[in-house]
Amino acid sequence: MMRLLSFAGLGLVLTVALLFAVFVGDQGPWYFAWVIGTVMIVLISGAGAILLDAQQEQTSFEEI
Repeated sequence: MMRLLSFAGLGLVLTVALLFAVFVGDQGPWYFAWVIGTVMIVLISGAGAILLDAQQEQTSFEEI
């Protein structure tokens, strides 16, 4: 059952992506780069926050 829901979700994402590509036309690559860039910025900043938290936690254990 879970596999069917996963397949349906991916199908929905594919449909939205195709509709988006049809509507934006020639400006598609610009929007694609903007979306990918935004996602990468969010992921990199999240990873940086996790690393900073881990470093601060490690230094607090070393001080004890």
